[in-house]
Amino acid sequence: MARPNRPRGAYLAYTVQALILLAAASSVLAGEYFLGFAAGVAFLLTTTPALMARNLHLYLPWEINLLIAVSFYLHVMGHVGGYYVTLAPCYDKLAHLIASATVGLVALFIALFAEHRGDIRLTGGAIIVFILTATLAAGVIWEIYEFTVDQVFGTNLQFGNTDTMSDLIADLVGGTIAAAFAAIVLARGGGDRFIRPFIEPPHDPRSTEIMDEPIDPAHNR
Repeated sequence: MARPNRPRGAYLAYTVQALILLAAASSVLAGEYFLGFAAGVAFLLTTTPALMARNLHLYLPWEINLLIAVSFYLHVMGHVGGYYVTLAPCYDKLAHLIASATVGLVALFIALFAEHRGDIRLTGGAIIVFILTATLAAGVIWEIYEFTVDQVFGTNLQFGNTDTMSDLIADLVGGTIAAAFAAIVLARGGGDRFIRPFIEPPHDPRSTEIMDEPIDPAHNR
């Protein structure tokens, strides 16, 4: 399967990934090794779309790749740049909103991909429920992570029950946005036509011509 041409917008995601690496390096140089480690892990997670393309032949739109990178960048800078404190609570809620919407869109593509392969059959309502469930589950896991880090390392990632619940509400709003987008896609012609360009990228016409060109035995002598 030929790899689709890389769109120009993909370089925006690469730029954000480079900024995450820069934040990781600056944290290590400043002696903030835990923040540097966390930023490094965030960078590795932004490479997930590339692994999906290589192993599953599922090419996410560059907009989704960009949202994934931006979601992790907002989290990294929230700690490295101190924006979770200086811009509280708006920055935190914005980060949760964007991240949960991104999770919802990724869940949509996973559901459509599985259905396209014939692994499962999902109704539109089931896909929407899956998106909302995925976003809320991701939000809960994130809050558990913050609680665990606070207990183990004595940090202050959570500012109380109100902060935790408002984070989960922001996650629900982001998931609702993704679910509304999914409902529009499914209502306008089905998810199969929507996802096919990203799992069956167009072949390079030049490679097709080369493969179809007959071999001249005399030329190889």
